[in-house]
Formats: sequence, structure tokens, C-alpha cells
Amino acid sequence: MKRESWIDICESFRELFELLGNEDSDFTTSKRFTSNEIDKVNQVIRSQKNFNGWFTEESVKQALRGLSEMLNPIDLSNWLSLYSYNSNHKKVLLIMAGNLPLVGFHDLLCVWLSGNFAQIKLSSDDATLLPEILDLIAEIHPEIKNYYTIEKGKITQSEAIIATGGDNSNLYFEKYFGHLPSLFRKNRTSIAILEGDETKEELHNLGKDIFQFYGKGCRNVSYLLIPESYNLDVFFDGILHYHEIIHHKKYGNNYDYNRAINLLNRESFLDNNFVLFKESTNLFSPISIVHYSRYQDENQINAFIQNNLNQIQIVIGKNYIPFGEGQKPKLWDYADGVDTMSWLNQLT
Repeated sequence: MKRESWIDICESFRELFELLGNEDSDFTTSKRFTSNEIDKVNQVIRSQKNFNGWFTEESVKQALRGLSEMLNPIDLSNWLSLYSYNSNHKKVLLIMAGNLPLVGFHDLLCVWLSGNFAQIKLSSDDATLLPEILDLIAEIHPEIKNYYTIEKGKITQSEAIIATGGDNSNLYFEKYFGHLPSLFRKNRTSIAILEGDETKEELHNLGKDIFQFYGKGCRNVSYLLIPESYNLDVFFDGILHYHEIIHHKKYGNNYDYNRAINLLNRESFLDNNFVLFKESTNLFSPISIVHYSRYQDENQINAFIQNNLNQIQIVIGKNYIPFGEGQKPKLWDYADGVDTMSWLNQLT
């Protein structure tokens, strides 16, 4: 299949994600999907929390809105102009994560748009939505069925692999798939830098970067760098809007557990009744906790980033990615900073 055909398929995905992600979408203007088709997938979206308690209807729709924005035609054209289309049809195994809804879709897109075949191994935490979406797209573009399989048993005949997981998972990936050309992604997280003069709106937007998807994504901020004399009460006031998160059962359970553990261990922390703040050098924080440290000057900030470069996905701040934009990656914002398309183009 030619790349031009894939571009048209991408437009179908973009329109579908827009219709599913926005409550006020006008179905009457859609030339590709009917309201009945959208309603069917919406039923699947509403059922996601039965399989994964973190996947509320709003969090799934938020992910869909993000994918719709990512697939805008101008960005898609500019992105694809950077890469060749080899039509190798190499079988690329995608072992997808399940921390966020449809978090593996970008890898699937890269495999297709580089001219390869996708063997999709879904996470048990996100196993029903993507197949439903692919089935609906295949009703309009039946040819895509020739370019993917959803693997449920023993996986064979793979010629390359892209896999996302933690340190233990990566040991498994290395053991069983290390002989293949591979992209093995490890845990990463994101940080934010405050200068001390942020507006209330900027702090509110930073709250999005912390609390969207309940803090479970690698682009969620789990660590703050703050000036030496910064008063965290100002920050608490800026994020107060997100206090309702405590009523989500899984998040609330994490908050109660982590608060109790820190009290029992007589650890020092700050508490605003829906998130804990703890001074630490560890970039990775448990759900419901944000770690922080204080800095004296810009040199200290630069040294911190450089020393933790292999663990940082993105940096949020006035001179970095804008506050509130953490969960809005572009097509060229690759996980772990590795250009997936270039890597796929090199498969022979």
C-alpha cells in the first residue's frame, strides 16, 4: 500500500478520535462515520473502567482528543516529509503498555507509516478499545487488515520489536527477544521547574501536568524543582482546582496508603488533603505524591537535568514545554528521545 493511502487512513483515525473524544461533535458533518457506529464505540469507552479502574470515561476521551490533535494534517505532512517509505513489510512486534488509554497507538502508526507490518501484543490493562477502533476503521479501509495482527498466543516470526515496560519487563524482553533489532523502553518520568513568579493560571495549568491520567504517564510531572525561598502554599493554592481527584477510588486509596506509610515512618511531608509533597532526590514518586527539591541558581538546574537525563521524559517550565502542555505530544515527540521512524526505516 502506498503512503498516500495511509495518509487517508490517518484522516479517518483523526476524525474518529475527534468524534469520540468531544461530546459536542456534530455527527451530521461526518462523511465517514455514522452516529450508530460512534455510539457502539462509546459503549466500549464507558466499559473501560470495568477492565481498568484508572480508565474513566473522561480519561479515555482525553486520550482520544490528544490523538486527534496529534494527527492534524499539517503536522502529519511535515512529519512524514522527514522520512522515506520503504514498504519493507517487516514484521514488527509491538508490546504495548497499559498505563494510559491507547498509549501504544503512536508506535503502531510509526510501523505502518514506515511501510511495515504490526504484530500487536496488547496489555491486559488496555485490551479492548484498540481492537474495536481498528475494526471500525477496517469497515472503511478493509485493506488495513493486511497490515496487522493482534497476538494472543505464542508470538512467532517477528523480525523486530518495540516494547515498553519497567526494569523487570526489560529483563524479560532482553531474554526472549534480544536477538531481534529492538527498541526496549524503560521507565521515565517528567519534571517541572518553577521560577517563583508563576501566575495562578500557570500553576493551575501545571496541575494538569501532574494530575491528568492520575499521574500514571511518563509525561506526567512527578518532580518539582523550586527556588530556595519558594513558599509552597502559593503552589497549593494554584492547584486547588484538582481536589476532586481524591474521590477517584484508586487514586484515593493510593493517597490514604502513602499518607499512612509516611506517618508510620515519621517521614517529613506536606499534605493538602489530596496530594502529598515530599522533599527527595528520587525523580519517581508514587501515585498521589510529588517529590521536590530546592535550587539556588540556573547552574544547579542544568546540572540536575543533565545528571538525570536518562530518566526524564520532558521538562515543563517557562523556558521549556509550557505549563499544561505535557500531555500534548507532537508526532515527532518520541518516547525516550529515540526517533522511532528513523529506526524503522533502517530495518532491512
